[in-house]
Amino acid sequence: MIVSQNMVAEAEIMCQQRIPVLDVKYHLCVTQEQAVAANVVPIFNQVRVSPESMEMESAMSCSELLKDTLMETPATTFTPIVRSGSCADIGPRGSMDDEHIQIDDLAAHLGFVFKYPMPSAFYAVFDGHGGPNAAAFIKRNAIRLFFEDAKMLQSYDTDALFLKRLEDSHRKAFLGADLALASEQSVGGTCGTTALTALILGRHLLVANAGDCRAVLCRRGVAVEMSHDHRPSYLPERRRVEELGGFIYDGYLNGDLSVTRALGDWKLKYPVGTASPLIADPDIQVVTLTEEDEFLIIGCDGIWDVMSSQEAVSFVRRGLRRHDDPQQCAKELVKEALRLNTTDNLTVIVVCLSTVEKIVESIPPHRRRFRACSLSEEARSRLKSLLEGN
Repeated sequence: MIVSQNMVAEAEIMCQQRIPVLDVKYHLCVTQEQAVAANVVPIFNQVRVSPESMEMESAMSCSELLKDTLMETPATTFTPIVRSGSCADIGPRGSMDDEHIQIDDLAAHLGFVFKYPMPSAFYAVFDGHGGPNAAAFIKRNAIRLFFEDAKMLQSYDTDALFLKRLEDSHRKAFLGADLALASEQSVGGTCGTTALTALILGRHLLVANAGDCRAVLCRRGVAVEMSHDHRPSYLPERRRVEELGGFIYDGYLNGDLSVTRALGDWKLKYPVGTASPLIADPDIQVVTLTEEDEFLIIGCDGIWDVMSSQEAVSFVRRGLRRHDDPQQCAKELVKEALRLNTTDNLTVIVVCLSTVEKIVESIPPHRRRFRACSLSEEARSRLKSLLEGN
């Protein structure tokens, strides 16, 4: 990658001014946009750190931030080693409305071979409501809906143009799936599903989400959230809903639905082509994976209702260090959510990106504890003398 002197100089000035980390990130994003216009290729780093790990991020040095965001370092050439495990459970509900997809080798599944060996994988979680039909339909038709242009994947490149095309393709797939549900006779107008997909291609991870499923990346033991929960309590969603004439009542969209984005639910949506409080448009995050990225957790809200992102990451990390089995980790995570009295269906996928040897034991700075020590009477006396200048 080519980095202009102006970009580096601007970033160094910002560091010298000691502006907040989030402001640095904002200016770096602006710099990236300017770089694309000038045919300078940035490295995508669109990630959101969970609240539990914000303290760690604030302690990052400016040089580390610039290195991660602007420079093509040896770490960015990391190639993930992908393997996964999953678990689904009906939980305390009377019916199972969740569906999921787990494909560790997408290229083989789609029937093509890359010019050079590289990882490709696809995972998805669909959390149905109003019955299981919408989630089941999307799962049955996922490959047709999400990979209509499979040849595009074979032209994989690390430049911004390809990643933008990939992002646009996934957004189009979500909207196409939503329209397909509108005309599907087996799916009623009050039936819908949330949807979260995760695509690993080379050293890039793309996560698209509409609803309250969640994807969390473990980066050296710290939870990095790759999706937003689209609930009425999420302020940006609440504002969008109210600006479009919708309302929130008792935590529900229009008093009916606990999410603000979903596929289907056409009785709650305005006619096609009209902006609606309930939408299927996904939030999309793209990140360049490095050797610090250990695994990804994808789960429905039955998991996240009773566990924070950091708690789930720490739980899975301990499991991997014990037995190095993502399938077992997924089962243990579901069992833990049941122990914590979740009230929903449960579906989780654990995707390993590194070997277990790479998962080193570390404690995030904000969780470190310092041991208190006591001084003898003689030591206290000497210290007092030093402080008083005697």
